[in-house]
Amino acid sequence: MNLKELIEPVVALATDAGQAILQVYATDFDVQEKSDESPLTQADLASHHCIVAGLKQLTPDIPIISEEDGLPTFAERSQWQRYWLIDPLDGTKEFVNRNGEFTVNIALIDSHRPVLGVVYVPVQDKTYLGCEGHGAELREDGSVKPIRVAGTSSTPVRIVGSRSHRGSSLDAFLDRLGETDMIPMGSSLKFCVIAEGRADIYPRLGPTSEWDTAAAQAVVEQAGGKVLELDGRPLSYNAKEDILNPWFVVIGATDHDWLALLASD
Repeated sequence: MNLKELIEPVVALATDAGQAILQVYATDFDVQEKSDESPLTQADLASHHCIVAGLKQLTPDIPIISEEDGLPTFAERSQWQRYWLIDPLDGTKEFVNRNGEFTVNIALIDSHRPVLGVVYVPVQDKTYLGCEGHGAELREDGSVKPIRVAGTSSTPVRIVGSRSHRGSSLDAFLDRLGETDMIPMGSSLKFCVIAEGRADIYPRLGPTSEWDTAAAQAVVEQAGGKVLELDGRPLSYNAKEDILNPWFVVIGATDHDWLALLASD
């Protein structure tokens, strides 16, 4: 399979799904609650149906996992070398709050790694892309430009963090680091600002699921960054029964020992 041949069809799918989301965004939409008490809207479902139908047509032999669908058993999915992993609307809380910081995320996982990822930002009509053998790029206003992580951190260090989730572990890390510039942001956009060099590090010291991170991890890694568990191993996929991620850190700048700084006292 040639990954590069999948780029344009997947970008188009993400864009179509984003337009379906915006149609709901423009209305007085209802908000439901899922079993885990997270919000669900018609936009999540519209995007889900758009992406799943498109991927089944594009690659009928590759299975799909979506946040808005039932999770196959590990006995079944552990047999998969390759599969699509999608979050049809990442940042539903941001969607409900109407701050624009929500994304469409489509990733192709191969041997536990994201090798292709598309993150589309509907309100801004921006697409972040990462593809093995192609690199990382940002598409906006009709232009395409390669993106790269910062490599060296700024002063003060630019730390991107969740707009919806923040805890004492992150506060302790900030205290250890000293002077920082905290950039609050929702959804997988936190990865993307690392990928394009506008922030240095994103420590995620709280719960996420694999569909939250896969597409954006591909973007960061193809832009020269790293997404590491706190023991230093790359964040991986489909390797256990549940699909909850461990705590992790997204690294752009490499001039600090971030993992040591994140270690608890």
